[in-house]
Amino acid sequence: MSNYVKELVEGIKNGSISEEEAEVMIRKAPFVDIGYAKVDMHRAVRQGTPEVIYGAGKTAGQIRGIVDTMTARGQEHILITRIDKDKASELSDIKDFTYYPEGRIGIVGGMPEPDGIGYILVVTAGTSDIPVAEEAAFTAEALGNRVERAYDCGVAGIHRTLSHMDQIMKASVIIAIAGMEGALASVIGGLADCPVIAVPTSVGYGASFDGLTALLAMMNSCASGVSVVNIDNGFGAGYCASMINHMHIKED
Repeated sequence: MSNYVKELVEGIKNGSISEEEAEVMIRKAPFVDIGYAKVDMHRAVRQGTPEVIYGAGKTAGQIRGIVDTMTARGQEHILITRIDKDKASELSDIKDFTYYPEGRIGIVGGMPEPDGIGYILVVTAGTSDIPVAEEAAFTAEALGNRVERAYDCGVAGIHRTLSHMDQIMKASVIIAIAGMEGALASVIGGLADCPVIAVPTSVGYGASFDGLTALLAMMNSCASGVSVVNIDNGFGAGYCASMINHMHIKED
């Protein structure tokens, strides 16, 4: 049960919210139609996480309108993905807006306090994979997770990977990010006792086919416990890792 629903139920029980007020809140919850977007205000109730704004292809004005709609209805933390520096500059006057250029991520309302089971470890094969890794890392942090990073740990120098064994063994979830032939995911999968989310990147020479080679290699990993998201999809990996790292909430 989401915090929104818990607070609503508790409010009705303790008398701070009347049945009529609760009915209005529920009716208003599903979505708000602002013309160019139907803002899903029920997402947190269904999934435990509010709607995330995908910034690519949207104008700064459209993003601003969606943010205004969400904040007006009490959304405290808003994650905006795939925005460049120019678009972020146009949004800079939004209250409590912070831009993280490394991951092309914008946050409204600041980072929440981590409340996951443990920490998410984000590992890259090379320095060129860091932009995708930072998208994953900032996404996970924006969703309330402690994140540790281990970059440039590719299997071309396997000792670099093995130097992070303590982090690998203690993590609750690992995001393994690699281009080229994508071998890092299999290696990490063979060392870790937690779920591994593999992210192929479009980094590599001609026969890497803009990440397709890494994608197919990761999907064919012989290591158990490795799941794969789409090419360069750091957001998807960070989101999924957050869901795994918050499974304890269902026990409450």
